[in-house]
Amino acid sequence: MTRKVIVTVMALFFVFSAVGVSFALEKGNKRKGKYTYRKVYKACFERGAVESKTPPISPADKTQAEWEDLFTKKDFAQFGCEDEWKNLDDTQVTDIYTYLYEHAFDSPTPAKCK
Repeated sequence: MTRKVIVTVMALFFVFSAVGVSFALEKGNKRKGKYTYRKVYKACFERGAVESKTPPISPADKTQAEWEDLFTKKDFAQFGCEDEWKNLDDTQVTDIYTYLYEHAFDSPTPAKCK
C-alpha cells in the first residue's frame, strides 16, 4: 500500500515538473542570436527603413524579466523593422531571446556596449 502511494506521489511530481518546464521559454544559441539580431538590422538598413545598421536596443537596456515578458507576448513592435521580424522562424527568435536575456542589465554578464 505505501509503495503505491510513493509511486503515485513521485509520478505526480514528475508530471507537474514536466508541465512547468514546458511553460518556460526555451533557451537557444546566444551566439547565433547575436548574429541574427544584427543581421535583422543590417537588412532593415539596406532596405532603407532605419538610419543605422546598429540595433536600437541593447541587451542591457532591459532586465531579464522584461526580456522574458516581451518575448512571451511576442510584441516586437518596439524593435522596428517589422518586415524582418515577421520573416524570422521560431528558432531564430529563440536565439535572439537567449542573446538578449543572457546579456540583460541584471544578468551575470550584462552587455557593455551596443
